[in-house]
Amino acid sequence: MAAITFDGVTKSFSRQGRQMLLRSFLKPRLKKRNRLIALHDLSFELEYGQSVAVVGRNGAGKSTLLNLIAGLLRPDKGKVSVAGRLAAMLDLGAGFHPDLTGAENLFVNAALLGLSRKEVDQRYDSIVEFSGLGDFIDQPMRTYSSGMVMRLAFAVAVNVDTDILVIDEVLSVGDPSFQEKCFAEILRLKESGALFICVSHATGVLRRLCKRALWLEQGELVMNDDIDDVMHSYERNSRGVQIRTS
Repeated sequence: MAAITFDGVTKSFSRQGRQMLLRSFLKPRLKKRNRLIALHDLSFELEYGQSVAVVGRNGAGKSTLLNLIAGLLRPDKGKVSVAGRLAAMLDLGAGFHPDLTGAENLFVNAALLGLSRKEVDQRYDSIVEFSGLGDFIDQPMRTYSSGMVMRLAFAVAVNVDTDILVIDEVLSVGDPSFQEKCFAEILRLKESGALFICVSHATGVLRRLCKRALWLEQGELVMNDDIDDVMHSYERNSRGVQIRTS
């Protein structure tokens, strides 16, 4: 059984947001003309043990794809199937409250990822040690730098025995030594059979961590192949070289 399956998935958003709510109600025919198609008829499968990069220009649909995987969005059409425990780092600080301490946020975030209070108690020391926050763990989150927030979020995510780890850009935050620690942990997860999915504009990071890549363009899947082949075609296309894809 595949870890993640997209079957004919389409997702759209209103271009006008809340300002169009009353107008759309009064004139329903305007609704279709004011929809942005973020993803169109996407179908693919991802297996456990794979490491997959998602590449594409800004607005290609990468974040929408990850949000569908994480269950934060629902498709307009088609079906998204996810099998197993998933940990997602899509927005730095998401799920954290600025007035709670790092320790309190640790318990809340771990609970959201499916751990019981007993399991969090058992893993608390390991999470704090991995984060390297030391005494800062007892300080309010509002006093944390973005790098410190990333440290705590990643430390929790990799200590929940996740089957699927999804990361959107946040690895670019923080000091190089902690990034190396994150890379080593991601490699460990991959070796244990977990599925790793990553979005980043840092192509060096993607090539280092991933063996496969999905290339999105205007909400459609252009390529789903070996990362070197996909990145070669994607980078040529980004430089304005016309390529043919099938």
